[in-house]
Amino acid sequence: MSDKDHLTLNIDGQKITAKRGQTLMQACDAAGVYIPRLCDSEGLEPQGSCRVCSVKLNGRVVAACTQPVVANAHIESETEEINRYRKDLVSMLFHEGNHLCPICEASGRCELQAMAYRLGISQAAPHPYLEPVRPVDASHPDIALDNNRCILCGRCIRASRDVDGKHVFEYIGRGIHKRIGVNADCLAETDASIDDHAMSLEVCPVGCIIRKREGFFAPVGERLYDTEVIGRDIETQQPHHHSLHKIEVKQIDPADFPPFNKDDNGDTV
Repeated sequence: MSDKDHLTLNIDGQKITAKRGQTLMQACDAAGVYIPRLCDSEGLEPQGSCRVCSVKLNGRVVAACTQPVVANAHIESETEEINRYRKDLVSMLFHEGNHLCPICEASGRCELQAMAYRLGISQAAPHPYLEPVRPVDASHPDIALDNNRCILCGRCIRASRDVDGKHVFEYIGRGIHKRIGVNADCLAETDASIDDHAMSLEVCPVGCIIRKREGFFAPVGERLYDTEVIGRDIETQQPHHHSLHKIEVKQIDPADFPPFNKDDNGDTV
C-alpha cells in the first residue's frame, strides 16, 4: 500500500498512522489506542447512537465510530472534558433503566458496568431514577428479553438484520417510550434462534438478551471484567484472558420437593 493510502493522526499527543477509509475508532483500535464505546461492536455497521465514543476532532465533537479519518487530524480523547461527557452519558444510562447489577446474569461481563468502572463511576449521579416498567418477554424456549436493562444500543437490531438476515428486532415507540420490539406479538412467534449472532454473548452489552439455562455463566472472579478492565484487549493488542469455565445450571422440578406444611397460625414449618 502506497503512502498516499495512509494518513497521520495525532491523538492526545501520540502520532498514529491510519488507512484512508477507516473510521477514527478503527484507526485507534489498530494502533492500540482504546476509545470507549457501547453501541459499537466488531462486525456491525456503526451507528453512533450511544455517543460514549465522542472525541474532539480539530476542536469539534464527533462520534469516533462513524467519523472517517482525515489528514493531520488533531484528536482529543482522554481529556477531563471528554471523560466528563462520557461519565454523564453512562450515568444517565444507569438512571434511565433498571440496572440491578448484583442480581443480573450479565454482571461481570456487562459492558455498561465495566465502562462505569473504567470511568471511575462508583456513586449515583444527581439524576432521578426513572424506574421504568418495561415488558419482559420469556415466551421463547431458549431466550428471554428484559427491556428494563436495555440501553438502546441497537446492536441486536444490526446483528439480526445484517448478519442473521432475519430482522427479528427493531426500535418501537418514541422519546422516553422508545424500546426494542420484535417482529411478532412475542419472541416465540419469530424465527429467532439461540444460534443467531444477535443472541450471542458478544452482541448485547448488558443483560437484556438472556440465554436461558446458562445462569450467571461463570463464577465470580472468573468473569470477563473481574480482573481485566474493558478495552485492555485493544490497548495490549491481545485477546481477553478470562476463564471459559461455565457454571452448571441444574433444572429444579418442584415435584421433587414435598409441599410446605403450615402450623395452626398459618406459618410455614
